[in-house]
Amino acid sequence: MTARVLTGITTTGTPHLGNYVGAIRPAIAASREAGVESYFFLADYHALIKCDDPDRIERSRLEIAATWLAAGLDTERVTFYRQSDVPEITELNWLLTCVTAKGQMNRAHAYKAAVDANGVNAEDPDAGITMGLYCYPILMAADILLFNAHRVPVGRDQVQHIEMARDVAQRFNHTFGKGRELFVLPQAEIEESVATLPGLDGRKMSKSYDNTVPLFDGGPKALKDAIARIVTDSCLPGEPKDPESAHLVTIHDAFADAATRAAFHADLRAGLGWGEAKQRVVKLIEDHVGPMRERYAQLVAHPEQIEAVLQAGAAKARAVATPFLTELRQAVGLRAMVAVPQAKVAKVQAVKADVPVFKQYRESDGQFYFKLTAADGTLLLQSQAFAEGREAGAWVKRFKAEGAVVLGEAPVNLAEGVARDMAEAALTALQAHEAEQEASKAAKG
Repeated sequence: MTARVLTGITTTGTPHLGNYVGAIRPAIAASREAGVESYFFLADYHALIKCDDPDRIERSRLEIAATWLAAGLDTERVTFYRQSDVPEITELNWLLTCVTAKGQMNRAHAYKAAVDANGVNAEDPDAGITMGLYCYPILMAADILLFNAHRVPVGRDQVQHIEMARDVAQRFNHTFGKGRELFVLPQAEIEESVATLPGLDGRKMSKSYDNTVPLFDGGPKALKDAIARIVTDSCLPGEPKDPESAHLVTIHDAFADAATRAAFHADLRAGLGWGEAKQRVVKLIEDHVGPMRERYAQLVAHPEQIEAVLQAGAAKARAVATPFLTELRQAVGLRAMVAVPQAKVAKVQAVKADVPVFKQYRESDGQFYFKLTAADGTLLLQSQAFAEGREAGAWVKRFKAEGAVVLGEAPVNLAEGVARDMAEAALTALQAHEAEQEASKAAKG
C-alpha cells in the first residue's frame, strides 16, 4: 500500500545549516523511499500568522523553495506546491471550522501560551492574539486532510495539532460520512534519530538565539566565518581533546561518513588544534553544500523557473484536491440543483399532505413544549410544560413509534373542539408513516 507523507515548511525565514540537517535532508531522503507518495508545500498562509512584513514573506518563499530544489527535491517524484495556490485548502478549512469545537481550540498550546504570556505582562488575556493564531490548528488540519495524508513528520511541539486533526476528521466522518470514512486519520511521525545541530554557542541552532551557521547565504566566506566563531574549550594544540563534548564535532559528524568521523575523533584525542579542526569542518561542509549553493544561486537569479515548478506542483495537487472537495461538498449538502420529475414531486407532496406533524418549541417562560397539528395546520394536541427539551422529545419519540396507545398516559391535552377519535386517527396515521419511512431506509441499506 502506498503511504502519503505530507510536510509543510513555514515561509518566514531563510534556511540555515540546522534546518538542512534536521529537516530538509532527511525529508528528501524519505521521499525517495519505495511505496511513499510525498507532498511538500510552502505554508505561506501559516506564515501570515507570524509575520506582517510582505517583503519578508515574498523573499522567504523564494529562498525556501530554492533551497529545497537545490538540495535535491525531485519534483517529478513528489508534489511540491504553495499552500496559497490550492484554494481547496481554505474552503476545506471552513468546512472543518464548522465541526470544530471552540473548547478544543481553547486548549491549543500556541493559544494558551499567548494567553499565559499576556497574564504575566498584566495584559488583557487576548491582547495581540489574532483569529489566525487561534484557528491555526484547523488550517493545519485542512492541509493534512485534503490529501488524506497517512503520515505527517513533525516535532514534538506539533503532535497536539495532529491529534486535533484526527479528532476533527473523526467528527466530520461521523456527521457527514454516512458510514464512509471520508478522511483518513493521520499519524504524527516523530523522527527521534534526526540530528539537532548545536549553534555557535552550544545551544540549539536557531535564529531566535542568533547562533546559526548559514547554509547558502554569504557563500564560502560566511560559512568559514561562522565556523570560526563556534565556542570550544581552552585546550591548546598538542593537548588531547574530548570529541564527545565538543559542539564542533557534532556539526562535523552530521556531514561525515563513519571513517571520516573516526579519524577526526582520533586526531582530536591525539592533540589536533581547534583552529585546524575548524578548517577541516569548513572543507567538509563546503564539499557537501558547495554544489548545492551554485544551484541555489541559479534558481534565485531566475525566480520564474521556481514559479513554473510551483505552478506545475499546484496543478498536481489540485488534480487530487478538486474532486475530493467536490465529494465533501456533496457530503455536507452543498450540491447542484437538478430538475426533479414532476410526478415524483407530486407524490412527495401527496404523502406529506396526509401526515400530521409534531413540533417542539420553547416559550418565553423558559419551558419546553410540543404540539401535534394536522396537515392543514389544525391544532390537535398540546403538551404541558417540561423543564428540559429532552423530556418533550422523549414523548414525541414515543408517539411516533407507538401511536395512539400513548395518548392515555402522555401529559397532553386535546385542543378545543377536537374529538379524541380525531387525535387517535392522526396518531395512527403518523405511526404508519414513521414505520414506512424506517422500512424504506432499511431497504436502501
